[in-house]
Amino acid sequence: MIKKVLISACLLISFVSFAQQGTASPYSFFGIGDVRFKGTLENRSMAGVAVEQDTIHLNLENPASYASLIQTTFTVGGTFATSNLKTSSQSEKAQRTTFDYLALGIPMGKFGASFGLIPVSSVGYKILNDNTATEGATSSQLDGKGGVNKVYFGLGYKITRHWNIGADAQYNFGKITTTSLESITGVQNSTAEVNTSEISGMAFSFGTMYQRKIYKKMSIFSSLSYSFASNLSSDNTRVISVQGDPDPYAYPANSTNLKLPNKLSIGLGVGEARKWLVGANMTFQGDGQLANYYNSADNVSYENYSKFALGGYYLPNYNSFTSYMSRITYRAGIKYEKIGLIVNNESIKDVGMTLGAGIPIPGSFSNVNFGIEFGKRGTVSSNLVQENYVNFSLSFSFNDKWFVKSKFQ
Repeated sequence: MIKKVLISACLLISFVSFAQQGTASPYSFFGIGDVRFKGTLENRSMAGVAVEQDTIHLNLENPASYASLIQTTFTVGGTFATSNLKTSSQSEKAQRTTFDYLALGIPMGKFGASFGLIPVSSVGYKILNDNTATEGATSSQLDGKGGVNKVYFGLGYKITRHWNIGADAQYNFGKITTTSLESITGVQNSTAEVNTSEISGMAFSFGTMYQRKIYKKMSIFSSLSYSFASNLSSDNTRVISVQGDPDPYAYPANSTNLKLPNKLSIGLGVGEARKWLVGANMTFQGDGQLANYYNSADNVSYENYSKFALGGYYLPNYNSFTSYMSRITYRAGIKYEKIGLIVNNESIKDVGMTLGAGIPIPGSFSNVNFGIEFGKRGTVSSNLVQENYVNFSLSFSFNDKWFVKSKFQ
């Protein structure tokens, strides 16, 4: 079943991942946009807690987890996002439907491998400064779209029954286009500036996971992953035109070297495997060098990213034959993030809560996952924008046995 679904999904998502506009946040103007990927829906529904060596779900936050898979696992997810953007004087609503990830995990004895396609960041904003009522005043409109994606390949290895290690190699690529329109009230012709950046670069990460029983059925779970700082090459073009002028001016192409910062994630949890889990996760990331020539600003600076999350799940009875509801996994979590951006001397924060459920597909280990995330990012203080958001997510996790020889009696 996975093979049929995989081919169809790849054909569809290979188009959608490039065509979509994955955010409506004005904060995506800075750097390479909003960070999109925050784990599979199973982990996102626990606010990002991903500490258990899951045997039937992919954990894309730590490559060491691949070695724990017992069946070939294909997962794909998407989100319908709604947000209310408001300042101290006005508000606007926005909606987006996005593809979140596509990945395949394959068990190979003590090894496990995974590869897939993941949108890393998204740029998507439209900012209007309307001063047309004032003679001689300048009005402007800023539009941005695009983002950065990655394809990855990872390998995990089970050193002992309790201890896994793993590593990922990623190729980042994408295109960001920004358009600036300016007009002066009373002046007939307006000007337009279009900036395009083609982004590419390699990145690497490694991880380790350890879990062990500490009392009867209770176990302790731990996870550590580290992403190395890496370079992104941005090939830039700029075109400026005046309305009515048939010959726009194109600046010579130039290249900017951006730097993705290193990232450390540490998780710890306690629980009973396939029954319940309570865990915490801490993530720290450097400030990097992500400002390009077209989105630098005097009132903007970057700081270290940090995230603190608490979450878990409860599964009443995973092998119940009499109650389907007992085989549903219930998930929840809370999070606090500093997204690494300072605007008008305000550190931009993201605080949210997540809920989710994993619905088993009868006769298999496969399941359908639902999740909801709601929270607040930013503030109306210091002439900034506050985003109150609600995200509805859906994912499918299909399991199958590959590389098994048929036996005939």
